[in-house]
Amino acid sequence: MAQQYVDMDTLKFLLYRVHDLQTVLDQARYADYDQASVDLFLNATKDFSDKELFPFFREMDATPAHFKEGEIIVHPQVEKYMKKAGEMGLIAALFDYEVGGLQMPNTVVSAAAYIQETANNHLPGYVGLTNGAAELIIHFGSTALNETYVPKMLTGDWGGTMCLTEPQAGSSLSDIITVAEPAEDGYTISGQKIFISGGDYREAENIVHLVLARIKGAPAGTKGISLFVVPKKRRTENGDLISNDVNTVGDFQKMGQKGYCTTHLSFGDEKDCKGWLVGEANQGLKYMFMMMNGARIAVGRGAAAITMAAYQASLAYAKERPQGRSLTRTGKKDVSQEQTLIINHPDVKRMLLFQKVVSEGALSLVLLTAKYHDLSTTHADPKEREKYLLLLEMLTPIVKTYPSEMGSVSVSNGLQVLGGYGFCTDFILQQYFRDIRIFPIYEGTTGIQSLDLLGRKVTMENGKGVLLLSVEIEKTIKEALGIDTLATYAEQLRGKLELSQEVLQFLIPFAKKGDYQRFLSDATVFMEFFGNIVVGWLWLNIAIQAEKALASGETQYTGDFYTSKIHAMKFYFKYELPKTTALAEVLTNKEVLTVAEENSWFT
Repeated sequence: MAQQYVDMDTLKFLLYRVHDLQTVLDQARYADYDQASVDLFLNATKDFSDKELFPFFREMDATPAHFKEGEIIVHPQVEKYMKKAGEMGLIAALFDYEVGGLQMPNTVVSAAAYIQETANNHLPGYVGLTNGAAELIIHFGSTALNETYVPKMLTGDWGGTMCLTEPQAGSSLSDIITVAEPAEDGYTISGQKIFISGGDYREAENIVHLVLARIKGAPAGTKGISLFVVPKKRRTENGDLISNDVNTVGDFQKMGQKGYCTTHLSFGDEKDCKGWLVGEANQGLKYMFMMMNGARIAVGRGAAAITMAAYQASLAYAKERPQGRSLTRTGKKDVSQEQTLIINHPDVKRMLLFQKVVSEGALSLVLLTAKYHDLSTTHADPKEREKYLLLLEMLTPIVKTYPSEMGSVSVSNGLQVLGGYGFCTDFILQQYFRDIRIFPIYEGTTGIQSLDLLGRKVTMENGKGVLLLSVEIEKTIKEALGIDTLATYAEQLRGKLELSQEVLQFLIPFAKKGDYQRFLSDATVFMEFFGNIVVGWLWLNIAIQAEKALASGETQYTGDFYTSKIHAMKFYFKYELPKTTALAEVLTNKEVLTVAEENSWFT
């Protein structure tokens, strides 16, 4: 089992050099932080992950969370992790000092979460959902709700969840039927929710559910949805905790992420489930999207983390496993020679380089999205905040999807590096392969993210988001054109940016004439196409910074470190970026094959 699960040098190079964290630290909100203090925090997180997360990773897979006699049994490390994460400030890190937070940049908190997720992707979700639920209460809840629930959540004593999905509704939130009836003290809640991550476990003193429900008589569809705090246990007047009629009726046994419980909850079986309205009635979905968008970014980050951990494991194996002989230029092998390490075989190098460009490209995408989030909320100039918000909106569906979809392919390649051993439980790759498969489904499937990108984000404000993102890409292209070794790649990326404009010129007219079914029928193909270009942009920027470091004689990292980044960029531009040509051909093909209602196709 590989001991190195994360590349800290690459993480810090991307954080400080490529994405220039200092531009975030320069904002007034983060005046108390500098690179030295950020380094201390990240190093402490790595040490914490070495001791409290990574050693339990395989154990949690071998002893899954499970339902027994009305409650969920999880690995004992879950309780210990929650408490220690609370003590370290990992739950409260984003929040204001006034509520007990550390007031850290989202970019730094994301980097710390990424480290934990590379170490053990089963544990951080418990903290992440608690953080998100607390954030909603802080932003939209009353003073009473804040005082009652937030402090215990930030210390890790109480967990938190988001409860959206129902058995009959799935991803279609307009069809939820959980009911909230006005009562003397708040509301009485009744209904069921499924696929609730971290929804219950015996060791938690309390779990605070953020529940979407309809107040009796509310309008149909999404306009009639409200948001409620519904704790597993509610406080009495003397401060005791008593049952709130929130019942765990089962769990879901999963292919992967077995240590991260997923529950089926029933509210109000005894008609004694109390909930308290968050914010205004019928505004619940708008509030929940604040948490959901953050969760979507976190899903991309988690997938990027698994992709990195799997790459580290397969790379370590390839450096140690002798098999076969090196192929000579004549095509013949000398069987009298000793076996060579498999990393010396060109096809293994290809698979490892693919893993490298996906894992590091996904991490770069995660950090850039987090940076846009920071600047959209803290920049001193309102116009700049607006710009970064639009850029954040553009990247959110991509950052959820690219690491999830391409990460799955990358981990599959990592398993292939091990050959037959990759399919065996003796080695860790098969666990990463199983764990990552849920990520294209979490928090809105790839299809839903693709509809969001093409149907909402591309068209918002008459295409202003696409224009702003294109401007950012063009800045990188112009800088690369000034570096002789990168000019060819800059021109290649510019060609792909122009190709994206051609694709949109073909697709947008369908939206303008109201033919949205045709406009969005290949949204997932567009997601793959556009995401590929965005990651190509990020790799060109990585190569620019590596070239600058080499030219200046910078010694923070080795020369091999910088040249490896440039080589990886070249690999991406040879093997990955050209795929956009075929995808564009699909997108601009006038033949429509998936729109008409015709079931005979499947006979």
